[in-house]
Amino acid sequence: MTGYAAVTAKHFEQVLSLDLRAVNSRYLELHFRAADEFRGVELALRERISQHIVRGKVECRIALTAASTLDAGTQLNTVLLDQLAQLAQQIDHRLPQVMPLNVADVLRWPGMLLTQHEQQDLQQPCLALLDQALLEFQASRQREGEKLAEHIMERLEKMQLQIDQLKPHLPDLIAAYQQKLSVRFAELIGNADDERIPQEVALFAQKIDVDEELSRLQVHINAVRSILKKGGAVGKRLDFMMQELNREANTLGSKSVSVETTQVAMELKVLIEQMREQVQNIE
Repeated sequence: MTGYAAVTAKHFEQVLSLDLRAVNSRYLELHFRAADEFRGVELALRERISQHIVRGKVECRIALTAASTLDAGTQLNTVLLDQLAQLAQQIDHRLPQVMPLNVADVLRWPGMLLTQHEQQDLQQPCLALLDQALLEFQASRQREGEKLAEHIMERLEKMQLQIDQLKPHLPDLIAAYQQKLSVRFAELIGNADDERIPQEVALFAQKIDVDEELSRLQVHINAVRSILKKGGAVGKRLDFMMQELNREANTLGSKSVSVETTQVAMELKVLIEQMREQVQNIE
């Protein structure tokens, strides 16, 4: 499922910002985009995210930037400034055509500005900000999940309609096929009164009876409805139910002895595939 959240908070005289964005994926993939100063925080952030998100290719961007107005105690990191100056001289010597750094570039350099409060502990502020982002992120996913649930419910209703329309005709379809078999057997045997004909026809009729498959399809449809109504992280359960629905639809098609049954089986498979594509995106 997709999702997006962006939050900020003041951290002493600086601004701490965190973005969460996700695209569809069957599994959870976490990618972090952050400066080296957050390296010690990444593990805690990963654990917190994996507690709330099960599926999706998730990107977390986190940054610490200077506020629009500098605190009176803000100072330049002179050690870092000297290192940067030395590197700039080496680059200018080897690549004189490269534009030099301007003042704005230098001030934006990570760790260049020091405040009265050193950022010795970023973990708690980052986790607090992440919690805010997760609330916003899950809310956006909830809205998308509701739309996906509506999409699946619509397909379930169409499947229900196909089953309801086919069931009343099953006895007539089977009876017509039995009559066709009786005629065919009589032609092959050469005796319409042979007692083996009704036995063979009855045996074959049991093999082509699809009432059991339709009953199981009905059970699975009800189960999917129940799962959707329950809510929560239902993606894996729905994955399993799509497999079960597809299995019954395949069996229905393989046992079909009429155009009507074959058409229903094909329509069911199309609807199941449409649902399966969406289910893979549900957490």
